[in-house]
Amino acid sequence: MNDYLIEQFASAAEKLGLKRADLPEIRIEKPRDASHGDAASNLAMVLRSQLGGNPREIAGKLLDGISWDPQRVASAEIAGPGFINIRFASDWLTKSLEQMIQKGDSIGKTRKREGERILVEFVSANPTGPLTVGHGRNAVLGDTVARLFEWTGADVDREYYFNNAGRQMRVLGQSVQARYRQQLGEEAELPEGGYEGEYIGEIASKLIEESGNSLRDSEDETPFRKRAEQEIFQEIQSTLERMGIRMDHYFNEHDLYEDGSIEKTVSDLREKGLVYDEDGAVWFRTTQFGKDKDTVLIKSSGEPTYRLPDIAYHCNKLNRGYDTCIDIFGADHIDTYPDVMNAVGALGLNADRVDVLVYQFVTIVKEGVPFKMSTRKANFVTLDELMDEVGADVTRFFFLMRSPSTHLEFDIARAKEDGEKNPVFYLQYAHARIQSILRNVQETHSLDDESDLSLLTHENELELIKRMLEFQGTIESAASSMEPHRLINYLNELASAFTSFYHDCRIIGEEPELTQVRAQLAATVARILANGLTILGIDAPDRM
Repeated sequence: MNDYLIEQFASAAEKLGLKRADLPEIRIEKPRDASHGDAASNLAMVLRSQLGGNPREIAGKLLDGISWDPQRVASAEIAGPGFINIRFASDWLTKSLEQMIQKGDSIGKTRKREGERILVEFVSANPTGPLTVGHGRNAVLGDTVARLFEWTGADVDREYYFNNAGRQMRVLGQSVQARYRQQLGEEAELPEGGYEGEYIGEIASKLIEESGNSLRDSEDETPFRKRAEQEIFQEIQSTLERMGIRMDHYFNEHDLYEDGSIEKTVSDLREKGLVYDEDGAVWFRTTQFGKDKDTVLIKSSGEPTYRLPDIAYHCNKLNRGYDTCIDIFGADHIDTYPDVMNAVGALGLNADRVDVLVYQFVTIVKEGVPFKMSTRKANFVTLDELMDEVGADVTRFFFLMRSPSTHLEFDIARAKEDGEKNPVFYLQYAHARIQSILRNVQETHSLDDESDLSLLTHENELELIKRMLEFQGTIESAASSMEPHRLINYLNELASAFTSFYHDCRIIGEEPELTQVRAQLAATVARILANGLTILGIDAPDRM
């Protein structure tokens, strides 16, 4: 319907002498007060700067230029300072419901982004320890954004970028080496900044089981580092699989050094006058992009800062032919990723093809008190521990239920609540409840039979249909904004609308034709709930 309304308004604006290319975005929104109609536009007020005059007069001229399809629009009227409020025709509602029923399990899927290739890079934790709650929001956001784009027709690849070299990995190997020697009864101290988690000792124990004391005299941390990397990465992959997350590609930062990409990146930036040497270090002229200071790319020790491989990596991604490359970053990157984008643009690539989703961090709240986390000191909560505590579905849902731009407090007590007080169970119960109703209906009716949808005339029936018709648009807006919580908000509204419908409109015990058509309506609501939960990566049970 929105596409139809936008086209009618655009055509009416052209009749007033405006060129379509010069028109502002025509927004169609749902009024907060249902008594104001089913849709509204502020176009008349937006056009005041171009047309002049009173917005109410402009609204009247727009409406004079539109011949509404009576099977779609029942009425359109001017309200307030110049809003145009629209009411849908009941025939359009029933015809649209019929189309949804015909779509079945594909309700909500579109081809809007068909032919578009999208790469979503997320998680990207180096294999120095198990995935923590801090990684969890990244993981679930990235996977759900990918699912949203897939539902709009895009071809989506999920990629995990990691580095198994550098100082952190050396410290990891040295930490395992120290625990290995300690378990053999020798005196050994952890390196400065070493990893103290129990998993380090467990890896050392496995080495002793397999190799005995054969590595006792080794001064090289390499075998310890390699074994730690192998164990930790297997655990990371297992954790992601447990959350329903699969990666299409794993990209190792080390490959950028092996294939010469790092060296080429520095050389190309140097040719453009954006890199220079000073005090033994290599600097990037970030002052040319508005920063107060230039930025080190390679330290005087010869070790690159993470910006350099990040620049090379983004060039690599864009050169693979993706239409859009999406980065999922924590708030600690908010001041640094612009350097990478500026470098990518300076190297002649289209940095506008990179979208960055920056999310705020997560605080675990236990018994009302924030629980601090530190991977090295080992007083952290792993994702597996969190899923052990509250379950995978609840874990995913809680990471998604707030806007990525807001800080998230993950309240363990609330996540463990039983019944509909738990927000994820509320939606799952709604789906299971409908399935229970349908099982009772199927004892006397066949849901496969065609129903007379024109019988749906009750106010709550029509309101429910209107909510159902918002599903596809919600998916598209949640994908475009990369805000999965919009889908959760919608599903909550749909479940509430079904409750109101079911309270006033009996399904069982009515005339057979009315029972049949209301059951068909309920079954379609269940499909939408199931599809929405699927996009969120959450189970939609038939029984609870």
